Amino acid sequence: MSALVEYTLELYKSDKRVKGGKRLVTKEEFAPVTRAYIKAVIESKTKLGFIVEPHETYVTKRNMMTGKTYQERYDTPYFCSPSSESFWSN
Repeated sequence: MSALVEYTLELYKSDKRVKGGKRLVTKEEFAPVTRAYIKAVIESKTKLGFIVEPHETYVTKRNMMTGKTYQERYDTPYFCSPSSESFWSN
């Protein structure tokens, strides 16, 4: 049996008007699902013409001050993360 993990899919479209060559269309959140299900969703979105970037929604990080581990969203800016020195400085 596969482990259930929360995923976020970032869907992009090719767009030569932007610097990176692709623009973000939407982010889709998925409740705890298996890797096989996410693979099927990625394939279906790719067939529709999207560029898909899958991410595990939560990553484990270590608090810089206390040393304890915690869960944080993958897209949290560095300066907003308790795992960074800039979060703790004034």
